[in-house]
Amino acid sequence: MKHTPRKRFGQHFLNDTAVLDAIVRAIDPQPGQAVVEIGPGLGALTEPLLERCERLTVIELDRDLAARLRKRAALQVIEADVLTVDFHALARQQGQRLRVVGNLPYNISSPIAFHLLAQVDAIIDQHFMLQKEVVERMAAAPGDKDYGRLSVMLQWRYEIENLFEVPPEAFEPPPRVDSAVVRMTPLSHPAAVDVALLGELVAVAFSQRRKLLRHTLGRWLEARGFGGQFDVQRRAEEVPVAQYVALAQAVGG
Repeated sequence: MKHTPRKRFGQHFLNDTAVLDAIVRAIDPQPGQAVVEIGPGLGALTEPLLERCERLTVIELDRDLAARLRKRAALQVIEADVLTVDFHALARQQGQRLRVVGNLPYNISSPIAFHLLAQVDAIIDQHFMLQKEVVERMAAAPGDKDYGRLSVMLQWRYEIENLFEVPPEAFEPPPRVDSAVVRMTPLSHPAAVDVALLGELVAVAFSQRRKLLRHTLGRWLEARGFGGQFDVQRRAEEVPVAQYVALAQAVGG
């Protein structure tokens, strides 16, 4: 039975076999690994993944698609909003850390990234298809116009690799934006920091990105009675990730 893509779920189904092959090669799943696919949809990526890893856990919100996926004995189907899924519990159930993959709904890609960030110690790596501009923001370096809160918060904890771009015509229906595939590998020895404090600090810094930091972050630091050294005669996009993390450590210390 034909499935009509649902706009409220942000459904765009990948159907270009060359792109699918490239994604699977990038992931390189191995038998015995605990692979979790977010938003499998009609199973275009699910099938080639299963050929390589034999068993797969899929997270699907669409009830009709979840029912279709349950017909495959090799699939563990979690019918839920991914933002409610406990990846720590899933890793315990599987007896190992997870490899997370998916063609993510573009309307909630950032919330999914932050949901996984909070559970990153349960994850080996992540490979996602996302809106191209989101991937560019995730991977952006200081001084780049795309460098912002998302860049800092994710690069503090991951190595981010923009692997390749995917055109709209690779999907049905075609989205109105270009897409890209990103690899996110958790850093083995990330700096210890209060994540909520880092998030607040970075949000303040980028709240008025055209202004010098003395107008935003400088005032925030003053209000906290911070007496340490930090150059606020810069714009937020000029400050490297490590300096934001070090500042959060100093403020929180």
